[in-house]
Amino acid sequence: MKSTQKRQLDPVCGKHLEAPEGRPSTEYKKRRYFFCSERCRTAFEKRAERFRMNDLARAGALLTPGRVRWGIA
Repeated sequence: MKSTQKRQLDPVCGKHLEAPEGRPSTEYKKRRYFFCSERCRTAFEKRAERFRMNDLARAGALLTPGRVRWGIA
């Protein structure tokens, strides 16, 4: 059976990963992040909250009514 998992984005370098299976990954706040290399995974782990907030901002979660707006002046 073929996996229909969607394409992932490396949160550190922005590289699109067509097949995240077998790639370096980590879980942070109940979400799995995939990386193109161990170097990107290590960089993420050093500044995980910063990358997570950027991910939320891209998704528009910080502008949703009723949510806390961290980092927006």
